[in-house]
Amino acid sequence: MVDYNRTSLQPVTFLLLGIPGLEAAHIWISIPFFLVYLLSLMGNVALLLIVKIDHKLHEPMYFFLCMLSVADLMLTSSTLPKILSLFWFNDREIYFEACLTQMYLIHSLSTMESGFILAMAFDRYVAICRPLRHSTILTPEVIIDLGVLIVFRGAILLSPHPFLLRWLSYCKTNVISHTYCEFMALIKLVCSETKIRRAYSLIVAFLTGGLDFILIVCSYVLIVFTVFHLPSKAARLKTLSTCVSHVWVILVFYTPAFFSFLTHRFGHHIVPHIHIFIANIYLLIPPMMNPIIYGVKTKRIREGFFKLLTIQYAQLCKVCDSPDCQHG
Repeated sequence: MVDYNRTSLQPVTFLLLGIPGLEAAHIWISIPFFLVYLLSLMGNVALLLIVKIDHKLHEPMYFFLCMLSVADLMLTSSTLPKILSLFWFNDREIYFEACLTQMYLIHSLSTMESGFILAMAFDRYVAICRPLRHSTILTPEVIIDLGVLIVFRGAILLSPHPFLLRWLSYCKTNVISHTYCEFMALIKLVCSETKIRRAYSLIVAFLTGGLDFILIVCSYVLIVFTVFHLPSKAARLKTLSTCVSHVWVILVFYTPAFFSFLTHRFGHHIVPHIHIFIANIYLLIPPMMNPIIYGVKTKRIREGFFKLLTIQYAQLCKVCDSPDCQHG
């Protein structure tokens, strides 16, 4: 029996269904989910340590990449532990306030990720189209200001979302057909009129992710235009190679994001478990792939990774050679 507040039809708790139709396979689905989460944690923490240790990486692109890594860590850690608990222990229950908090974190952090990817595109634009002014335009103060602006944009624009859902009546059911709390999944449970709330969500999505993507495309149009005016083929290829990692990050982030957005609003005939898989890919894959992409494509990060392993190995050997370790 669903427990509702007396003052309104608001459930005390929601029940997360997981992946509809595949409940019996949750334990097997949890294996790749757990491995991806583990890789995300290890990869992003390693990336942050590498950039901190190697002063040669103290450049605007890598500072923005670190900001993206922090947002990735926060996003995955606000969702994956509960998803794994659901898969492993059938822990479906989530408190109403906790659900709204998770929903806010998912949407605000995703908006911040989009903003950091845009900032990285701006860095590439300045480095290629205005190379002589790169250091004067992207000063440490400007980098900090851009980072703070992106965080505040995500935090403020998405702050009405929990309040838009807080005072509604959920008279249909308290079962969420999803693995986590998400705005569109919650608003489908409401029995009152929600057109204004849906419109606000759509406008915010366009003003953040949609506008960011348009600006990124514009920056790369200008970059390509500049590159093709370079005198030699070798110079063109060398310049374009500095953008490869970032282009992959854009594709990895925006492709599942757009698919998830479109299926939520227009994919009414899509099989539910396909939709849920797409939504989870949007949360899982980009945080895992970002450090891998830059690790594979960036020589200095690769070298930093091996240097970090060497330091850790040396410290481990030092501990094992200590008298206490030998005595044990």
